Amino acid sequence: MKKPWLVLIALALTSLSFAQNIKTEELSEVTVHATNYKYLNSMNTREVSSVPVELLVQKVASFDLKNSEFYQDDYDLYHITFYIPEGKILAAYDKEGKLLRTAERFRDINLPTSVKKTVSDTYPGWKITKDIYLVTYNNEKGANKRYKLKLEKGKKTLRVKIDETGRIL
Repeated sequence: MKKPWLVLIALALTSLSFAQNIKTEELSEVTVHATNYKYLNSMNTREVSSVPVELLVQKVASFDLKNSEFYQDDYDLYHITFYIPEGKILAAYDKEGKLLRTAERFRDINLPTSVKKTVSDTYPGWKITKDIYLVTYNNEKGANKRYKLKLEKGKKTLRVKIDETGRIL
């Protein structure tokens, strides 16, 4: 009966003796570059939007071109397409990995409150049956966001274009 206790005490003391050796290492300095911050800032709507769209936007902004299989020193411009079931983003990067422009198209996503409010105020009784979210981003001009909506009321159909603020185009 004494032997198991002695073994446990011996193990506890040896593990404590190993825990006392603290080895310090100096780590190399890490620099974080926010290469595509303009894109992320222009895509931020401060509103709850479709989760898959947000995830794809994050993927486009954080894409590391230089470490990808597509990178070669010979080219100055790279076109990379990102897909999800709800839509796609065609992104153009320069040879440094900076995002220059995008063309984005998504179907049946969560619409912003401003768009829903405009539709309900302007077209009472109409129901949104289909929506397409289009974005064109340019590094110098920013993002242009539009929504193409298909509205139905009974057997009537209406197509409407609205910008992100809820203004009918």
